[in-house]
Amino acid sequence: MHRSRIASFTAGMLVANAAPHLATAVTRRRHLTPLAGRDSGPAVNGAWAALNVAVAVGLLTWSARGKAARWDADLVAFGFGHLTFAAWMAASEAVAPMNH
Repeated sequence: MHRSRIASFTAGMLVANAAPHLATAVTRRRHLTPLAGRDSGPAVNGAWAALNVAVAVGLLTWSARGKAARWDADLVAFGFGHLTFAAWMAASEAVAPMNH
C-alpha cells in the first residue's frame, strides 16, 4: 500500500477519534482519554481532540507533498479510516461500555 494511503487512513482514524472528545469538551462532560483516564474533564478532552487533529493535519500535509491539488484515492483511504474507527468505537461501546 502506498504510504500516502496509510497516512490518509490513519488521519481519518484520528479525526474520527477527535470528534467525541471535542463534543465532550464543548458540552463540559467527562470522557475517557489516555491523558487522564476515565474521569478526564472537558479541558483534557479538548487537548486530546486538538492533539488528534494536529497529528492528522501533519500526516495529511506530509503525504500530500508533491501531489496534485485534488484528492485522489487518498480521500477514499481517509474515509475508510474514519469509518473503521467509528464502527470499532460503536461496536466496542455496545459490547463493553467504557464511557457511560
